[in-house]
Amino acid sequence: MKLEHRFVVPAPPEAVWEALDHLDEYAPCLPGAALTGVDGDEFTGTVKVKLGPVSMTYSGTGRFIERDTGAGQVVVEAKGKDKRGNGTAGATVTAHIVAEGDGTAIDMVTDLSVTGKPAQFGRGVIQDISDKLLGQFVECFSAKLAAAASGEDAAGASGGDAAAVGDDGTNPAAPAAPVTAAGAKKPSAPTAAEQPATAAKAGAPASTPAPAARPTPHPVPPAPAAELDLMSTVMPVILRRYAPAIAFAAGLLLGLLLRRRSR
Repeated sequence: MKLEHRFVVPAPPEAVWEALDHLDEYAPCLPGAALTGVDGDEFTGTVKVKLGPVSMTYSGTGRFIERDTGAGQVVVEAKGKDKRGNGTAGATVTAHIVAEGDGTAIDMVTDLSVTGKPAQFGRGVIQDISDKLLGQFVECFSAKLAAAASGEDAAGASGGDAAAVGDDGTNPAAPAAPVTAAGAKKPSAPTAAEQPATAAKAGAPASTPAPAARPTPHPVPPAPAAELDLMSTVMPVILRRYAPAIAFAAGLLLGLLLRRRSR
């Protein structure tokens, strides 16, 4: 079945494309999902689903078939199966990314194939469920994009202050050296660069430099992900969609019971 969605995030297209290179940060925005590894355009992960008393964990793989920034198109293929053999799921997602005002509009078409217990719901119910889950994803995704943009702005502001240097090679923002009673400048404390040399002259051991930060290794450790409770998600959708039929059946049943009691 094919599912169609459109949503807008408050970030420029460049930020959305950048997010595709950091799947480990954004994948947990999808309820129940956790990324377990990334290797170039391929990735692995799990999705935990609960349907009433039955819990299922889909373990699968995915890959980017196309990432065309010029055309603004992304195509992702993913497939997985439940570890207990309760069903399989596969999807090919095609997304068009275009600027819209100050944000980015994403038009997404999902070609979905599901077998097993979740397949018992019809296309209409699955469309409604996917709408609700996508709403949760977009809310989380937008918040993370906004947080990333705020972090970059803060880093840029602090970097600009540190880079301010006067014509004489000094930082005008730095405090001036204190002046003694005789009018001569009091020598300031040695800088971090001068401390090792000063310590060596005094015979004291030089401080050991801090080790450089290591890049995050792959595979990415599984992020904590809440189990997707399909029953709690499905029931409001079913009640809303079939409320008239349910009310009619309940009224008919109540009428039959009252009729029997009146006899």
